[in-house]
Amino acid sequence: MAQRTFSIIKPDAVRKGYTGAILAEIEKAGFQIVSLKRASISKKQAEGFYYVHAERPFFNDLCTFMSSGPLVLMVLEKDNAITDLRKLMGATNPANAEEGTIRKKFAGSIQENAIHGSDAEDTAAFEIGYWFAGYELV
Repeated sequence: MAQRTFSIIKPDAVRKGYTGAILAEIEKAGFQIVSLKRASISKKQAEGFYYVHAERPFFNDLCTFMSSGPLVLMVLEKDNAITDLRKLMGATNPANAEEGTIRKKFAGSIQENAIHGSDAEDTAAFEIGYWFAGYELV
């Protein structure tokens, strides 16, 4: 059965003009794009989204980075979407990512790593609901 996941093309990748190439990789991997929007978010919105990391030392830098420019918010669907997207994205640190993954091709560092993807079903449900209204997912 098809599963939904959430993903963001991060500001670094949008700034470098990689949006189309990353979307092509996602579609080539068999994902259906349920909903997609380009947005600029506030630091406060980033803080709400990444609240689970609030006590981590990188939290402030992460929220500043994510609110530094336009990004692309997406809801994706396919069988095993969460696991398959995480495999397609590659390791958080692009230096450790496998060849052919999005992060190996398009990321510059651990922070500027081109793409975010939900890591579990409950996370995906929260993340989709945070950025998309129900009517946007029909």
